[in-house]
Amino acid sequence: MPRLFIYHIEASERPKNEAEILTEQFKLMSRRLWNIITWPSAILASLFAVWLLLLQPGWLQSPWMHIKLAFVVLLFAYHIKTHFIFKQFQQDIIKWTSNQMRLWNEGATLILFAVVFLAITKTATNWLFGMGGLIGLALLLMLGIKIYKNYRIKKGEQ
Repeated sequence: MPRLFIYHIEASERPKNEAEILTEQFKLMSRRLWNIITWPSAILASLFAVWLLLLQPGWLQSPWMHIKLAFVVLLFAYHIKTHFIFKQFQQDIIKWTSNQMRLWNEGATLILFAVVFLAITKTATNWLFGMGGLIGLALLLMLGIKIYKNYRIKKGEQ
């Protein structure tokens, strides 16, 4: 979704006729993605997660699962905030820059990286190393965004 938001933001900065056509198309694409794929996937993933925990209740006693569930709660918060952003874009209220939205886009990447890491290692002792890796990944993503922004600026000047 944030990737479509980036395109939507950039389309709104184009000449008026072009902006109107593009923003209407991005609103339609976002609406379809959000209502047909994103929300149903979130609901199904949640139901399957509860089912899995019912099948494996011992996992709830493990410290790694507590940390993983904390990241899942963070992912739900991210999802809800993205829903509010989606609603604003549908009403042509754009409060974000494309660069801010690029950073927001990487938020889900970081959270999902942490969730998958914890699920694979299944230990609480390695989570400190995982947090270090997560911070390193965040720094790499921010560096990549900065490099891409500079590339776009140079490309626009040529």
